[in-house]
Amino acid sequence: MTAPVSDHYSAPRRSALAATVVALVASVTGCAGTRAPGDEPAPTGQALVIGASLELTGQGSALGTQQEHALRILAAKLDVDGVPVGRTRRPVRLELRDNQSDPTLAARQAGELAGDEGIQALVGGTLPETALALEGVARKRKIPFLSLAPGAAVTGSPDDEGYVFKLTPDDADVARRLAEAVAAQKLRRVAVLAAQGSHGDAGAEALPTALKAAGVRLDRTGRLPATGSDFRAAVRRVATGRPDAVLVWATAPDSGAAAKELRRSGYRGAILFDSGAVAEQTLRGTEASAVEGAYAVHPMSLNGSTLTSIAGSALARRDFMYRYLQEYGEYHGFAPYAADALELVAAAARLADSLDRGRIRAFLETQVVEGMAGWYAFSPSRHGGMEADSLAVFVVSQGAWTRIS
Repeated sequence: MTAPVSDHYSAPRRSALAATVVALVASVTGCAGTRAPGDEPAPTGQALVIGASLELTGQGSALGTQQEHALRILAAKLDVDGVPVGRTRRPVRLELRDNQSDPTLAARQAGELAGDEGIQALVGGTLPETALALEGVARKRKIPFLSLAPGAAVTGSPDDEGYVFKLTPDDADVARRLAEAVAAQKLRRVAVLAAQGSHGDAGAEALPTALKAAGVRLDRTGRLPATGSDFRAAVRRVATGRPDAVLVWATAPDSGAAAKELRRSGYRGAILFDSGAVAEQTLRGTEASAVEGAYAVHPMSLNGSTLTSIAGSALARRDFMYRYLQEYGEYHGFAPYAADALELVAAAARLADSLDRGRIRAFLETQVVEGMAGWYAFSPSRHGGMEADSLAVFVVSQGAWTRIS
């Protein structure tokens, strides 16, 4: 398949972004391990503390545990020399909580964390439901919150002074790229299988518009039952019409389970996933043979690629991947989001010369940077998500994600 690569930036736009990245890479990498020989370390001050509510167990654990690993790796790296804030270097401390994929528990944890005056920002929520629960508390308590869940774009609001930021791609951008991939293969009739919940709702809403724009006919849309349920009935309803492709919009482990049922039902057409499928479970166990040859749209960082040739950004990504492999044995493409969240907060604190939550929020919304997962271009009116130009198409080949566009 040779899906076209959409360029959403003009040359001047890309040049401006690249110039900003150079400055920000320098500012962030200055936080860890870059002190010149002979330099005296700055005095140590109050810690930069990040509160995180993550799905370490339950439905979202496939993605939540990756974020815990990423936070630990970046915190250890930044803590080598500390984060320079004003005339002091601040140690980095994480306050990690397992929300068990439960929005009610996530909201309670957010309230506890936000109530601690020593915490500068909240990170978390790989499920839309838990992210929304965290977001509500962050808005009320006026603490910067960096969401890791897929979903609609987050924007600044006069009511909350823009305390919420989103790092994952927007649904419309992922849907557009999936539709382009289908059209590039000259597949004309497709069906959609969307998960239950907010994530599935977003896909079911975004895909019809994207498919129509690409000249692809949507035959039918089916909804998968709750995680852990029997998917056979839902799968057979969409496979009955023998579509050229089935687009599965769901997070792991539902993505692989849906693909397995599609193949078991006798369906032999193309299968395409949104970025929520990119997790270890999708390529392992009984789903492995079912997903071989399937496609996914995901930020191109999945295989270590960068959007630019900027040395600092490429080196940071390679270093993160090496550390992740060394610590946990296998690198996962969803992992860099939490690492980027921590880097963004550290850079904002450095630029603000302060650990004040309001000042960190103000400097978060000025950042235009290529992180390890992809490009971010925050502004007072736009707090997410990842830039569309970060997305690429991958295929599962011999049990691994291989970039094809």
